[in-house]
Amino acid sequence: MTRRFVLIALATAGLVVLVGVGFLTWLGTSRGLVPLRPDSPNAKDEQNLYVFTGAFASFIFLVVTVPLAAFIIRFRSGGRPRDEDGPQIRGNTRIEITWTIVPVVILVAIATFTFVLLPQINNAPAASNALNIDVVGRQFYWEFHYPNGVIAIDEMRAPANRVVNLTIRAPDWDVIHSWWIPALGGKRDAIPGITNHTWFKAKRTGTLDGRCAEFCGVLHAFMRMSVDVMPPAVFDRWLVSEAAAQRRPTTLGRETFAGVCAKCHGALGQGGYARAINNNPLFNDAAATQKLLTNGTQSGTKVMPAVGRGWSNRQMISVIRYLHQNLAPQTPGGGTATSGG
Repeated sequence: MTRRFVLIALATAGLVVLVGVGFLTWLGTSRGLVPLRPDSPNAKDEQNLYVFTGAFASFIFLVVTVPLAAFIIRFRSGGRPRDEDGPQIRGNTRIEITWTIVPVVILVAIATFTFVLLPQINNAPAASNALNIDVVGRQFYWEFHYPNGVIAIDEMRAPANRVVNLTIRAPDWDVIHSWWIPALGGKRDAIPGITNHTWFKAKRTGTLDGRCAEFCGVLHAFMRMSVDVMPPAVFDRWLVSEAAAQRRPTTLGRETFAGVCAKCHGALGQGGYARAINNNPLFNDAAATQKLLTNGTQSGTKVMPAVGRGWSNRQMISVIRYLHQNLAPQTPGGGTATSGG
């Protein structure tokens, strides 16, 4: 048995084992080639596209690297002087034609498969009971607007096994964000002045986590979001009860404060990334509070974005009332002071 044969055999075996172990690992996990199991048909199609393309890439890897290893061994110097030419290799028309045609065929196959899948990845299937949700990316939170007027911050609730159409945008005065729940499909940017669309149809109940996938400022890491997938009947009850609850100003104000203000100022206004705002007399002045929320402010290197710019009157009044009732200074007899509007 020659040394050349042994080296070629070892190189070939190593590559086959490497690819085989990777393939068996993929087969042995329910998550496939992505960190999370796809939970929506469009996410599954995206994974199929990755697998299809990856299979060709693995094939090309073997076709290139195995002969390369063999050529390195076959045409090594073998102790020849450095100034002596090695064996002269002449052209081979058939091989040259083959290695031109085969890559073209592979690229055509990949392109065909991609364009077949793209429409069903991008376009939601027709459904009479589809749910439409408006997704708004802002510094530094996500707003979800439901058809009946319910507003959710950072945590979207959605029914299982039902098409959910998402309209994704950012206000004209904001920056670019990117909606990304990995288990539900690819990323979609929220771009000021441009409306994007995506969809999902979650297969199972549970909480699916995600985050903003576009760097959008110093608090980009705070822009996490989740989709809480619920049984359809449970979701329908929640949507009705939440709409009734948000007609009480304190409910919407509390939820908005928790999702928007508490990220910087703490759950009780005790401070955190930004300064403490509990016992702040400003919150006894409704007009001044609205101006702060609408315009933002800058104090040294700390910048508060205009978190409330563009809020509806209902949402603005709810937040102002919540701040006044919970974070304004307490009077000696209980309650809050009432200076200002």
